[in-house]
Amino acid sequence: MNKTYDAIIIGTGQSGPFLAKRLAKAGHKVAIIERHLFGGTCVNTGCIPTKILIASARVAYMARRAAEFGVNTGAVSVDMKKVTARKDAIQRPSQEGAESRLREQPNCDVYKGQACFESSHVVAVGDDRLTAEQIFINVGGRAIVPPIRGLDQVSYLNNSSMMAVDFLPEHLIVVGGSYIGLEFGQMYRRFGSKVTILQRESRLIPREDEDISAAIKDIVEREDITVRLNATCITLEKRGDQIVAGVDCPDDPSPVTGSHVLIATGRRPNTDDLGLDQAGVAQDQHGYILVDDQLRTNVPGIWALGDCNGRGGFTHTSYNDFEIVAGNLLDNDPRRLSDRITAYALYIDPPLGRAGMTEADVRKSGRKVLVGRYDMANVGRAREKSETQGFMKVIVDAETKQILGAAILGVGGDEVIHSLLDIMYAKAPYTVVSRAMHIHPTVSELIPTMLQDLKPMS
Repeated sequence: MNKTYDAIIIGTGQSGPFLAKRLAKAGHKVAIIERHLFGGTCVNTGCIPTKILIASARVAYMARRAAEFGVNTGAVSVDMKKVTARKDAIQRPSQEGAESRLREQPNCDVYKGQACFESSHVVAVGDDRLTAEQIFINVGGRAIVPPIRGLDQVSYLNNSSMMAVDFLPEHLIVVGGSYIGLEFGQMYRRFGSKVTILQRESRLIPREDEDISAAIKDIVEREDITVRLNATCITLEKRGDQIVAGVDCPDDPSPVTGSHVLIATGRRPNTDDLGLDQAGVAQDQHGYILVDDQLRTNVPGIWALGDCNGRGGFTHTSYNDFEIVAGNLLDNDPRRLSDRITAYALYIDPPLGRAGMTEADVRKSGRKVLVGRYDMANVGRAREKSETQGFMKVIVDAETKQILGAAILGVGGDEVIHSLLDIMYAKAPYTVVSRAMHIHPTVSELIPTMLQDLKPMS
């Protein structure tokens, strides 16, 4: 069947459905295509289910620490089937709602199947041929399968297949010491698994400053998670019902024997089966779709939003992509990617909240900056909760007095970071915060104190 629309949206992550609704309400005839699960990574295998699991893991962790607070609990055990059932019960409405809302939206037709470009304005879905002057790609990404020798000989897990795990691995070997690997590693250690993290680099999450990487290593090691750095050559081998990981590490070359392996070595875009070459859409060497400051591709009438454009990789950046496109197309509001400040969180416990530039970014820029730091051990709210690991750090431009970047690794860090992020968007001087009166006792109340003691970056 051939059908013509005003707009075609490929994918139903955090950009596509909201854009479909805005366009449909504006009177545009919209087709939206989904080949698998509605809602994208966030709803199905990312933010929502993992944070539900992390919440259960934290309860187990705090229950084991109950005696520190004068509370007697007795022996603590984890029922993984109930943990998984809770995750499914909370997640399911989001998953089902994502599809039902689209199917109920006037002016919007939903297609289920693989989309493939036949030209710059024609998309095939099964036997259907859809034509539109405007096409928006929101196909997300998936886990990378690295070239590890022996990987094809063993059963392995990734962030998606972990969602079906309703048992407790005896010993989980995590390949990858960045955001996904750390979250799952700590989570399953708290559930009761033995955990070993194998990291190819010389430190965990090398995207972060060295002091943050070191502090996070200390946090996870305090929970008896083994971290093996400089694992430059990893091999996998099946031995009976166990998996043996050969690890070439300078400090410890001994192999690791475990029951299960989680591959957490990064993500790649879902762009290899879209027929982008038929549309002439340009990609980089990793498959990410190249976009300009307003998310337009090199082909007029085609946009790329969300993880597949390589310009964010988070739920909030994908949603902001929708806001940028909708602002430009529907609101006469020339919003741009370059207006966006980098911001994200690592949801280990305690969490890391990050905004703006790192120290490495600042050094590359050549700016003169001031740095403030405050240890969580000196924060009254953290001491009261017996959660004193981590620190806060802020980087300020010495000339403009504007905040360039901040990191809060500690209790409430994922929320407290917004008090600085909002000031950064306002382009206000740091003195607006340093002179503010914050509520006691909170973590946020020490932000002004930190800003009152800035020093030149060494």
